[in-house]
Amino acid sequence: MQKPITHQRRPGTWIWQALSGVGLLILLTLHMLANHFIREGGLQTYQDVVAYLSNPLIMVLEVAFLAVVTYHALLGVRAIFTDLGLSDRTMTTINRVLTVLGVVMVAWGVFLTLYIVRLGA
Repeated sequence: MQKPITHQRRPGTWIWQALSGVGLLILLTLHMLANHFIREGGLQTYQDVVAYLSNPLIMVLEVAFLAVVTYHALLGVRAIFTDLGLSDRTMTTINRVLTVLGVVMVAWGVFLTLYIVRLGA
């Protein structure tokens, strides 16, 4: 009798992938509208970008966009590893590495965005 696979096939993971995909479409639409269509010619200079990011609502939307893109991408990477049929122990390690990687990527993106805004002000 085979040992049941407990860690590899979490039934709700695909739902999070789908929901983050929907969130990604919404945030991408808002990002494209705000960056390229609302202002004639789009954001063309560094100062345009700094002024745009200085708006707290825009900052929240851009950080949310970064977080959802990262989450969605790392769930996809996790799905690839899951399909390889790796052991529970290996998948636990992969999940931890992907979580740390995601947190570092989002933190770095937020830091750089805040740095650009502060530098340009």
